[in-house]
Amino acid sequence: MSTYLDFEEPLKALEDQIAKAKEIGTDAELDMTDKINALESKLEEKTTDIFSNLTPWQRVQLSRHPERPYTLAYINAITGGDFQEYHGDRNVKDDKAMVGGFGSIDGKTVMFIGQQKGMNTKMRQYRNFGMANPEGYRKALRLMRLAEKFDKPIVTFIDTPGAFPGLEAEERGQGEAIARNIYEMMSLKVPVICIIIGEGASGGALGIGVGDKVLMLENTWYSVISPESCSSILWRSWDYKEVAAEALKLTSEDMKKLKLVDGIIKEPKAGAHRNPEEMFSIVKREIKRNITLLSKMEAQERCNKRIDKFTNMGVTK
Repeated sequence: MSTYLDFEEPLKALEDQIAKAKEIGTDAELDMTDKINALESKLEEKTTDIFSNLTPWQRVQLSRHPERPYTLAYINAITGGDFQEYHGDRNVKDDKAMVGGFGSIDGKTVMFIGQQKGMNTKMRQYRNFGMANPEGYRKALRLMRLAEKFDKPIVTFIDTPGAFPGLEAEERGQGEAIARNIYEMMSLKVPVICIIIGEGASGGALGIGVGDKVLMLENTWYSVISPESCSSILWRSWDYKEVAAEALKLTSEDMKKLKLVDGIIKEPKAGAHRNPEEMFSIVKREIKRNITLLSKMEAQERCNKRIDKFTNMGVTK
């Protein structure tokens, strides 16, 4: 059964009416074609109206939709199941919140890395809600170096509410692990593409977010802090999260305008959660296109452009 956010309720009402009309037509053997067509037309208009006027907070809600596809869903769809996951950081343990391994796109090998959330309560706990520990970032770096060794492009999928903030994570060097990844990713000799598919929060996102191309799906967010946390710091309450979402300029359009990301990947009309197969196809096409473009450049030229891009962020004249 589909989950509907509060602003999606009008769509649910229309979909229920369409289902009821089809049921009546079948049970009573009546021709309900005109009625169904009228309702479907109204549904399409309403969908366009709602999704073309989303607020920043509504986009945050969409990025967290429980039916939105997560990293492994993208990887398995893009590779056709030809994905070999690797485990462990060769130091502490295997972090289940960070996944990675080699897979192929139309016969070409790519290293995929990303944060993985869970589809239900048990899996969310198993994946630590997509919040990686230091060993997760060190595993990611190990896999990036492996990709560089074999001259294979890297694609990262970013979807995290932040790096794990627990005491044990700090004791094992959470800050250093993220900083090390940022430093090392700047000089990787292979093409690196980073795609924000859900939440892109704080250093947890930056730990696998330094690339030649940083792309955002249309209904995602990217910020140093979540709207709720920002609201609780500034107003001592979560009640102002919608105001905070507006002020943080965290949407894909804001990020593109501020030149903090390189592009926006359009989602299906009603969002990635309503048509994941189309979303997988769109993302696969974007990955192939960008790998082809980046592969035409010399390794040092790519590194220099990557470094220049990030060092120029926030510079004002």
